[in-house]
Amino acid sequence: MSKIKTTYVCQNCGVVSSKWIGKCNSCNKWNTFVEEIVKEKNNNTAFDTKNTVAKPILISDIIFKKDKRIDTQNIEFNRVLGGGLVPGSIVLIGGEPGIGKSTLALQIAIGLLKQKTLYVSGEESLQQIKLRSERIASQANNCFVLSETLLENIILNIRNINPDIIVIDSIQTIYTKGSESSPGSVSQIRECTTELLRYAKDNAKAVILIGHINKEGNIAGPKVLEHIVDTVLQFEGDRNHVYRILRASKNRFGSTSELGIFEMLNTGLRQISNPSELLLSQNEEAMSGVSVSATIEGIRPFLIEAQALVSTAAYGTPQRTSTGFDLRRLSIMLAVLEKRAGFRLAAKDVFINIAGGIKINDPATDLAVVCSILSSDLNLSIPKNVCFAGEIGLSGEIRPVTRIEQRIIEATKLGFKKIYISKYNKKGVNFSKFKINVIGVSKVEEVFRQLFR
Repeated sequence: MSKIKTTYVCQNCGVVSSKWIGKCNSCNKWNTFVEEIVKEKNNNTAFDTKNTVAKPILISDIIFKKDKRIDTQNIEFNRVLGGGLVPGSIVLIGGEPGIGKSTLALQIAIGLLKQKTLYVSGEESLQQIKLRSERIASQANNCFVLSETLLENIILNIRNINPDIIVIDSIQTIYTKGSESSPGSVSQIRECTTELLRYAKDNAKAVILIGHINKEGNIAGPKVLEHIVDTVLQFEGDRNHVYRILRASKNRFGSTSELGIFEMLNTGLRQISNPSELLLSQNEEAMSGVSVSATIEGIRPFLIEAQALVSTAAYGTPQRTSTGFDLRRLSIMLAVLEKRAGFRLAAKDVFINIAGGIKINDPATDLAVVCSILSSDLNLSIPKNVCFAGEIGLSGEIRPVTRIEQRIIEATKLGFKKIYISKYNKKGVNFSKFKINVIGVSKVEEVFRQLFR
């Protein structure tokens, strides 16, 4: 006979309380405790030794069998994963509503012609999925579709069909009879994900989960969800722009620095193989406050456009606004220009934007951002055939950046004639083989004198 009791669980961090409290003592969030029913089974023994099967063995005796990754037929998705889906792994895709998570997952499920896939939807009917599939693909011979929210029925269909890849859209809508709480609660998400993990590991099947996010931008549900899965992907972008960015914040089988770029069209998500041509402005007219930086995300070099607007502060306190560039790093750049280079920017508004709606973390973008700020402040344009790659130090020096040759090759490919880099990057590298004028500088003042003399 099982006992039934009521507990209160924080929907943000999963902390359990015997009574309702307004503020969680663990994550300091307000109004996150929800009442859940928990069944406790009577069990006099501390451990169930009858069903123990696994035994410890020496690590030297383990036979390693390297499973071949599954090619998803999507170059950008494969790049972020590190080469494709690993059998037995669970991939979690999170993003804002309407950003294209379901479209991406359905495209991958339909595009796998050699593997059998099962697309489980708890949010859409079979007719809605059919309409979307006709819009984004011409054929889908190996893709099964199931509209179901009960985990036990989903597992039963998985065992009957035996697919190679399983897509769950979304994990917040799935529930199990083993938990009395409502779908989307901490207990339901944890139990359903754990059961899917057990099946994926035991049968070497790849599982793709789609997850909602909360108002803070984090994946909804307990933090343990991100610990359970093998890979966590963030699908980012502005719904007012057509570009979408796929990043990995956790990846047990690859790098977390890779980046996938897509374009949202009426026919689905189109892969962007050469993002430099799309992220750069096609305007032929020279404008102040615009510069180009040679950056690298993962193993991919591409060029981005940094835009700046400097104007006299209309109010007492000057504004500092940045889109796509770290605001704290912008404050450092302005302090360096004020202290080391003598530019008076303390009483001026400064606005920075990285074109295309993407976020850049590469420190090599510093030099381009500084040059765009100076260009806007002086109202002098930077030549359109010039790009930059350098990190700015606190003393105003231009520090070297990694993989400079790849950045120069990308700039040469797109027709740039000059690239400003740190002069310390020129040691031990033969730049005469490049069809571009490589200019080494050591201080911000040198770049200023050469650009605006």
